[in-house]
Amino acid sequence: MIVVMKPGFTQEELNEIIEAIESRGAEVDKIEGVATSVLGVVGDTAYIDPDELLTYKCVEKVLKVQEPYKKANRLFHPEPTIVDVNGTKVGGGHLGIMAGPCSVESEEQVVAIAKAVKASGANFLRGGAFKPRTSPYSFQGLELEGLELLKIAKQETGLPIVTELMGVEYLDRFVEDVDVIQIGARNMQNFDLLKEVGKTQTPVLLKRGMSSTIEEWLMSAEYIMAGGNENVILCERGIRTFETATRNTLD
Repeated sequence: MIVVMKPGFTQEELNEIIEAIESRGAEVDKIEGVATSVLGVVGDTAYIDPDELLTYKCVEKVLKVQEPYKKANRLFHPEPTIVDVNGTKVGGGHLGIMAGPCSVESEEQVVAIAKAVKASGANFLRGGAFKPRTSPYSFQGLELEGLELLKIAKQETGLPIVTELMGVEYLDRFVEDVDVIQIGARNMQNFDLLKEVGKTQTPVLLKRGMSSTIEEWLMSAEYIMAGGNENVILCERGIRTFETATRNTLD
């Protein structure tokens, strides 16, 4: 449910309507835009009567959100979402270009690539320290050693680090050392991981699952945002279809 406020409402009026909504068991997010302000109501809204909310003189209109995702819904964000990564912004007209090696293999390799990435105009260094592979016999990444090498490349170039987190056991280390946590396609519906990442404020790059619908993808974003972390960047990487000539198919 979305409650659109009239311009010029007072703090007392705002507090009154928030109290009325929360007394019925729902949660309220206040979103202020340049042109308008809205209240995003999440949780069980069955006991909230839209007609009753319209009796408040500070309320312009009440909209029901049909989609199951709420915080990830554009209705909750009248203004474009801008994710700020240490001063480098993504969204709202700010173009973020993330580039780098599929996997980190050595200090010489990652530093050389990072310098080339920066010289080419990219503003993020993306590299895999932990690498989920289809085959258990394939190179799985240097893991924590790879993370240290990414930090060296960051020191050399100043580029923010983007790398994939595969489990909650390394979350604290990622929050400390990584600028953007990547959630890979295979973990898009790892809901325990999404919940824990949602408890942080580290920006998240959420890749679309290999056979996920748009709604399923947005619901994964909802898990992160419901935990309090709204710094979510969606990464469209295509889906698996019956077409075998290409690896990924885009809508």
